[in-house]
This record gives sequence, structure tokens and C-alpha cells, in this order.
Amino acid sequence: MLLTFEVIADALRERIRSGELKPGDALPTQAVLMAEYGASSLSVQKAMALLKQDGYAISRPGKGAFVASPDTDSGDGEAGNTPVGGTAARVEALELALAETLDQLTALRARVEALEAGGIERGC
Repeated sequence: MLLTFEVIADALRERIRSGELKPGDALPTQAVLMAEYGASSLSVQKAMALLKQDGYAISRPGKGAFVASPDTDSGDGEAGNTPVGGTAARVEALELALAETLDQLTALRARVEALEAGGIERGC
């Protein structure tokens, strides 16, 4: 059974392959996807990260996520069956994932420090 983020990513990939979503089109917002799939924000974020990693989507800071444009024509006559965006989109997805991880680590560190400070005050 697929996890929720995999279901969302697969559905968006199919919409891209079918031409319903074309290169340059905006992908649905996080709020729209959460409502459509009854998913958490984390599931939607994971789905978007997967699409970016696979080269189907790119982020434009302050604007949202968009269907990636193909870097090159595969020449196999099967347009829409291969990931688009290539290396640049994968690097961007990895950079985004790294930034999100660093934010999460910073928040976690602050929580641990707050808990430790509270424990010291109570004599724990």
C-alpha cells in the first residue's frame, strides 16, 4: 500500500504525463492538496519534494511550485513518459530538503534546550 505522500506524488505525475499540467504551469498549492487528499502538510511537503527530486517540479521562491520544463528532448518519441527538469531540478529539491532539515534541527535544538532548562529549574 502506498503512503499518502506517494499517492499525491503519483497523481501529480500522472497529471503532468497526461498533459493536464504542462511545463511552466503552477502546481496545486499545499492547502489545495491537503484538502483534496485529506493529507497533512508534511505529507504534501514530502510529495512535492519527491516530485522535485524526480525532476517533475521546480520551486520559485515566493511564487510556488511549477511543472518543470524538459532540459533536453530524449528523442525516443515518448514525450511525457520521462521525468523533466533534469539535474537542476534535483539539485534544487535537495537544497530545499537540506534547508527544511536544518530548520527542523534548529527548532528541535531549541525545544531540547528549553526542556533541559526547565528540568534544571525543577531540580530534575
